[in-house]
Amino acid sequence: MEFLIGISGNISVDQGGHFPGYKRAYVNNDYIESTTLSGGVPFILPVLEDEKMIKAQAESIDGLILSGGQDVNPLLYGEEPTTKSGAPFLARDKSEQLLLKHVIDQRKPVLAICRGLQILNVAYGGTLYQDISEIEESFVKHDQYKNTSNPSHSITVKEGTHLHSLYGSGILINSFHHQAIKDVAPGFDVSAWAKDGVIEAVEKQGNQFVVGVQWHPEMMAKEHASMLNLFRLFMEKVQQSIKEKN
Repeated sequence: MEFLIGISGNISVDQGGHFPGYKRAYVNNDYIESTTLSGGVPFILPVLEDEKMIKAQAESIDGLILSGGQDVNPLLYGEEPTTKSGAPFLARDKSEQLLLKHVIDQRKPVLAICRGLQILNVAYGGTLYQDISEIEESFVKHDQYKNTSNPSHSITVKEGTHLHSLYGSGILINSFHHQAIKDVAPGFDVSAWAKDGVIEAVEKQGNQFVVGVQWHPEMMAKEHASMLNLFRLFMEKVQQSIKEKN
């Protein structure tokens, strides 16, 4: 059985060359490779404005991977942007919030990664720290130097969660973020955190597989079986979801 996995896309703007200002829809190839290695068929879902088309995107896939990228607009969770907040991408924020809600309403599995975790939390009523420097207790380096496939710090995993079924009480992860969850959205539970208390993962309450992680497992999956196993678990839940509907 082939599983059609939607991967939320981004837009880059050429800064030079023959077409300055030219816009391109894309995702980083690690998402595509991790999807294929774990048995899924990847589809890039571009940023759209029309909700009917976004709903059609959700209906056409079996599961959704929310990819990383820009900071989430603080206005979406009732805050003014601070001087440490990055440039928002309003169209992407809106598109992904609608896509998420349609996919979740259709009872399809979701794996949200880095920014994906943050937009998931905001879409369902949570808030963010616009910069980790706002967390007085934070001491872990959450934005590691390059070497994207290397683990850089540890996390603690909560017992009884999807992540605990893979990693037990803890694991080493990579880390590339300057924002973090502040208030967890209603209906979600924290499933992993760093040694300084920064939230590293959340899971939706109930039996629907909706898992958000703050790190980048797709960057580690080719070299670390533990991270490929997260994608494989996601695929298992996709298969289970399809069987339940049939």
